[in-house]
Amino acid sequence: MAMQSINPATGELLGSFDTWDQETLDDVVTQAGYMFDDWAKRTPIEDRCLMVRRVADVLRDDSDLLAQLITLEMGKTFVEAEAEIEKCAMVCEFYAENGPTYLQDELVETDASRSYINYQPLGVVLAVMPWNYPFWQVFRFAAPALIAGNIAVLKHASNVPQCALAMEEVFRKAGFPDNIFTTLMIGSEMVESVIRHPAVRAVTLTGSENAGRKVASIAGSELKKTVLELGGSDAFIVLENADMKKTVEGAVKGRFQNMGQSCIAAKRFIVDHVQADTFIELFKAAIEAKFVAGDPMDMTTTLAPMARQDLLDELHEQVMESVDLGAIIVTGGYQLDRPGCYYAPTILTNISSNMPAYHEEFFGPVAIVIKATEPAHALGIANSIEYGLGGSIWSDDLATAEAMARGMESGATFINSPSFSDPRMPFGGVKNSGYGRELSSQGIREFTNVKSVWIK
Repeated sequence: MAMQSINPATGELLGSFDTWDQETLDDVVTQAGYMFDDWAKRTPIEDRCLMVRRVADVLRDDSDLLAQLITLEMGKTFVEAEAEIEKCAMVCEFYAENGPTYLQDELVETDASRSYINYQPLGVVLAVMPWNYPFWQVFRFAAPALIAGNIAVLKHASNVPQCALAMEEVFRKAGFPDNIFTTLMIGSEMVESVIRHPAVRAVTLTGSENAGRKVASIAGSELKKTVLELGGSDAFIVLENADMKKTVEGAVKGRFQNMGQSCIAAKRFIVDHVQADTFIELFKAAIEAKFVAGDPMDMTTTLAPMARQDLLDELHEQVMESVDLGAIIVTGGYQLDRPGCYYAPTILTNISSNMPAYHEEFFGPVAIVIKATEPAHALGIANSIEYGLGGSIWSDDLATAEAMARGMESGATFINSPSFSDPRMPFGGVKNSGYGRELSSQGIREFTNVKSVWIK
């Protein structure tokens, strides 16, 4: 069995990579386990931070090559791929700077002579990562986990094997010893054996709700820690007094960045009925003016392909099923007549709760617009589905918007800004969007033993 790297803009086969057998896999994970004591106990955190800081330098030195690899393998524009590499460098620098502070002992006033909280690494952590941000999703886990003293083994999405191998090479060039960060060349059918391997102590997964349920079930049977960042269908609430120009600009960016292939992208646009027709008209005009299909390596291209044909077909099926149930296509709703996996930016209206458009995640360039009668109604619609990753509220009445933000069932809520991730703030979801947090101080502590020490 082999993993294939296919250019979604052309359908060209870029490369084929043999997967490992069980014996090779077990040996690699075992070797990773052997390295834990050396890395966690005999490599000071200051040295670990220096190596992670060097990773940032390697990323920037090789930025053009790595960004080109992202574009060729998963299809996003070269401009967005370059930004992704820079964000990875930034998260490395952030944790190299702040990791020691986040992990230092915390003194606690008790009746002991001295008592404190100590953070100790767990061991080997398996990361099961997706294709949509093939570098960022990995680095936002790897930088804090490695600085904390853990060992990382990566099972990446099977359609980005070159990105997966390139990341291993980045760590090698930065001076990391062998077996500290390792890419596992395996398919999804072998993930269970990695989770059950005695050397593995925890699992982090970014992916679909179904994948999260399977991984959590296996890890739970082994009593191993998990962090899950799963699907999202983020609400983008537009109140009556929102600045419509800025709101539409935010809507275009929030929905169509990375061709809408983002868990935290705005997907459901819940608009006050007074502003709804104006919003739809301006949103449609902005989309049709902005997006021009082309080679994603071309700096002028604004409409890139989706990552795979099967993903495009699944998205189109969701659109057509919703249309059959009464949804109206304002613009788009079809695959472009050209080579590659290009889908027209789409707006759906006249949405009801029995449609896929209302309650399912649409992972691609499709925006769903739902009318609301008042702020409370809008918040009720936002909270009525089983996802809770992020969301945003657009209004000039900041007091009302902040009150609604506190009531939104999500891991993050933004006011007058599209949702995004920032190393300084924790990132993760609630409900079927998963649990646990990445980034910030919470992220680096997720894969540690939070130990109480009491001295009397």
